[in-house]
Amino acid sequence: MNETTYEQSIDAKLPMKEIKKNRSEALAMRLEAGASALAAFANNLSETEWHTRLPKDGRKIGAVVHHVASVYPVEIHLASLLASGQPISGVTWEAIHTMNSDHAKENDGASKSDTLALLAENSATAAAAIRALTDDELDRAAPVSLNSDAPLTCQFFIEDHAVRHSYHHLARIRAALAR
Repeated sequence: MNETTYEQSIDAKLPMKEIKKNRSEALAMRLEAGASALAAFANNLSETEWHTRLPKDGRKIGAVVHHVASVYPVEIHLASLLASGQPISGVTWEAIHTMNSDHAKENDGASKSDTLALLAENSATAAAAIRALTDDELDRAAPVSLNSDAPLTCQFFIEDHAVRHSYHHLARIRAALAR
């Protein structure tokens, strides 16, 4: 059994001392790794699996993968607000749920090939935007309405949203398909 840790797999691509020097590169690599894992898994789904609805969620797996791909620009835009010291306001869980519901209706029949292309394009664009951030920008904090106006750093917001998003949904998809 392979017991390679995430840190070891990242370490193979970039020495740890370089990761510590360049946090934005490390964050971008984590985002790319998550998007790649989601894409690889989704690419191997049958048409039946692609159209399977997730328990409790109700969305088709294909629509959820499309959701991850389509939300990267929003997540990066919000992170850029924090990077510039501006608060994120007016973003609520109710608004997120409405956005997700509308997206699911509009993309219920999303094709696998178009979705995977969008995932590749938007994750690459998001990773490039993250790589452009300085340590000072990653350290900037401002109130975030989605989190009860708690002052969050740009880095935390990126980790909790853009980076985590693909891992979160991949885990739910795997659980639904019992793989």
